[in-house]
Amino acid sequence: MKIEEQKTKIALLGLGMDNLALLELLDENRAPADITICDFRSQEKLPKIKLRNLKVNYRLGAEFNKNLDDFSLLFRAPGWPINCPGIQAALKTGKTKLSSPLNLFLDLVPTKNIIGVTGTKGKGTTATLIYKILQAANQKTGRRVFLGGNIGITPLGFLKKVRPEDYVVLELSSFQLEDLNYSPKIAVITNLFKEHLAPADPNNPNFHASLPKYWQAKLNIAKHPENKYLILNESLKSQTKNEKLAGKLIYFKNSDLDSGLVGDYNKQNIAAAVEVAKTLKINAEIYKKTIAKFKNLEHRLELVTKIKGVKYFDNSFSTTPESTALDLLSFKEPVIQIAGGADKGADFKPLAKIIKQKTDFLILLPGKGSERIKTELKKINFPDDKLALAEDMKEAVNLARQQASPDSVVLLSTACASFGIFKNYKERGDLFQKYAKQK
Repeated sequence: MKIEEQKTKIALLGLGMDNLALLELLDENRAPADITICDFRSQEKLPKIKLRNLKVNYRLGAEFNKNLDDFSLLFRAPGWPINCPGIQAALKTGKTKLSSPLNLFLDLVPTKNIIGVTGTKGKGTTATLIYKILQAANQKTGRRVFLGGNIGITPLGFLKKVRPEDYVVLELSSFQLEDLNYSPKIAVITNLFKEHLAPADPNNPNFHASLPKYWQAKLNIAKHPENKYLILNESLKSQTKNEKLAGKLIYFKNSDLDSGLVGDYNKQNIAAAVEVAKTLKINAEIYKKTIAKFKNLEHRLELVTKIKGVKYFDNSFSTTPESTALDLLSFKEPVIQIAGGADKGADFKPLAKIIKQKTDFLILLPGKGSERIKTELKKINFPDDKLALAEDMKEAVNLARQQASPDSVVLLSTACASFGIFKNYKERGDLFQKYAKQK
């Protein structure tokens, strides 16, 4: 599907980062297309667009999801559910096709050296580490390395810079993968936990109806013939034995290499990156040096500051009970934990046991997820005097500071989505860092 061939009516379903980049690309190429932006938000709340060559139409508010069969091609933002009535009605006519900005990128990008990383948690860290290793390995070759995807960099933004010999590393969410028509040459699956099984973000209401469907969305990263290697967590071996996959399966466990990463679970992310390096025949000295210098990404168990002996760690990206449990198990110091928020249909019972074992004092932010955590803690007699509720992040950090003693850890690891009192996990983490640094 080439841009210059599109002489059809195109709808951009949701004007987020990816479709905004697509719109700019269509404008730059003077695509002969009739383009409509479909979004439930009002035009004032949409990102500002500056077009030089094209004009766009709008279908907003109550009409955003109606009569999508008016269009020949739909480009779906990841947060837009595929099974929504508007899309399904349009597809049934046989006149409308569904695509995505990621599918377009993979169709147009001139290189086959594509590495895709997915998983419930760890995919951002793993993708970035692979990117850094490839950069180090290609310092003298002239090959460039690009990083994009769910990590916050839209691949269409660097499409025109990529050459056939270059590498592209993509962090891919289940919502990007569920309708993917291509697979990266090397695919990585870091792990699988219960996640995205209920709508949580009002601006991106997509979710998976069941854990098996969530798994199949993730596995789509390796189902197409372009995939030559699937590198995945050994814990997923039983789930792949009956699957029809295109490439060679390579499993990883924990790595014992020296690293600057905090969190025991990062040993698995390192192991995944090492397997990619080995597959690409990268010199061991290069990837070991890169791993040794690599630090936690922003909002991913990031050390924010140390004040009066108290260390403040930000893992606002931890939005599942499983990842928060792993955070808690990574510390030997007394932990003052800030948790809670929006509910995504997770099971908090196992986490409650870990909190009782590892958390010296728990502060819960507003949200239905917090209510469910509190209910599970009550069932196992978590002491009332070790639990407090906070209306916002400022109050939560102040409460944590009051409870902390020298050599203890204040940990933001919520096990819940941020939506409700925060725009997203980044704002939640930014606020934590702001108040943590105030002496």
